[in-house]
Amino acid sequence: MQVQKTGNVTKFIFLGLSPNPEIQRVCFVLFLFLYMGILLGNSLIVLTVSFSKILGSPMYFFLSHLSFVEICYSSTTSPKLIADLLVEKKSISLEGCIAQVFFIHLFGGIEMFLLIIMAYDRYLAICKPLHYATIMNHWICGFLVGMAWLGGFLHSIAQILLIFHLPFCGPNVIDHYFCDVLPLLELACTETFFTGLLIVGNGGMLTVISFVILLSSYSVILFHLRGHSKEGRRKALSTCASHITVVVLFFGPCVFIYLRPNTTCFMDKMVAIFYTVITPLLNPVIYSLRNAEMKNAMRKLWVRALKEGET
Repeated sequence: MQVQKTGNVTKFIFLGLSPNPEIQRVCFVLFLFLYMGILLGNSLIVLTVSFSKILGSPMYFFLSHLSFVEICYSSTTSPKLIADLLVEKKSISLEGCIAQVFFIHLFGGIEMFLLIIMAYDRYLAICKPLHYATIMNHWICGFLVGMAWLGGFLHSIAQILLIFHLPFCGPNVIDHYFCDVLPLLELACTETFFTGLLIVGNGGMLTVISFVILLSSYSVILFHLRGHSKEGRRKALSTCASHITVVVLFFGPCVFIYLRPNTTCFMDKMVAIFYTVITPLLNPVIYSLRNAEMKNAMRKLWVRALKEGET
C-alpha cells in the first residue's frame, strides 16, 4: 500500500518511555530479555505442537497458531522499542508508522478471533463430546484459522482507511513508543471527532462483542460442567481456567484503550507494554504450567533433541 503524503510531515518522533538515559539503559536490558522470552516461549509451543504426536487435538492446533500470532504481534513493536532505547532521537517514517498501525491491528484482531475459536472448541469438547470429532475436523480447523486471519485483516484495513486520508502538518511528536490510531488522531491538522468515533467504534465494538461472546461461552461451559464427574470437572476447569486467564489479560487493556475518553496519559504506555510485551510473555507460561499434556510433550521433545544431539 502506497502511503499518500498529506501535509508536510514525513516522519514522526517518539518520546519513548522515559527521557532519562539511565532508565533507558535499564529498560533496554529488561525489554531485550523479555522479548527473547517471548520468542523462545512461544516458539517452543509452536515446535512442540508441530512435532509431538500426543498434541494432535484441535485445541493444540489453535494454541500453536495463537503462539505464532503472539510472536508476530510483539515483533511489531518490541524490536523498535528496544532499538530506540539506545538512541537519543527516536523517529519513524510516515510509511513505517502506517505499517506499524496496520500490523498491530492485524495481529491483535487475529488473536481476538482465535480466542473466540478456542472458546468454541472448548464448548464443543465439553458440551457436545459425541459430535466433537465430526464437527472439529482438520478442514474445519483450517477454515476457522483462515477466517481469523481474514477477520483481523478486515479490522486492520478499516482502521488504516480511517486515518489514511488525514493530513499531518505538524507537530510530529508522539508521546508514545509506537504508532497507533489514537495518538495519530491528535496530530492530524483537521477535525477528527467523527473519525475518532468511527475508530473507537470499530475497535471498541469488536472488543466488547468478542468479550461478551467469550464470557457467554465460558458461562455455558461452567454451567454444563455441573453434570460431570469430579475428575472430569477438574480437568475441564483446568483447561478453561487457562483460556479465561488469557482472555482477561488480552481484553482488559483493550477495554482501557477504547472505552474511555480520547486522551493520552502515562498509563497508556504502561497498558501498551502490558499487551505488547507482558501478555505474549505470559501466555506460554499459562498454557504450559497448567497443562500436563503440554509439559509432557515438551519434556519428550527436549529429551529427543538431546539424544539426537549426542548422536
